[in-house]
Amino acid sequence: MAQASKNSRTTVTTQKFFCSCGGEVKMKTLFENGKVKNMAECEKCKRVERRPRDFK
Repeated sequence: MAQASKNSRTTVTTQKFFCSCGGEVKMKTLFENGKVKNMAECEKCKRVERRPRDFK
C-alpha cells in the first residue's frame, strides 16, 4: 500500500503579524559582516524588531 509523503500531508499556513500602530509586519533578511540576520519591520511606522512577536 502506497503512502503519501510527509510533505504532502502538511498544510501550509501563513501567519500575519500586525504592529500596534495597525501596520503589517514583514520579515526582512539583512546580510552584514558576513552574517545573515532576519529582522521584522512594520511597513507603516518603520519600527524594526528582531521577531514579529516583539511588536506586542
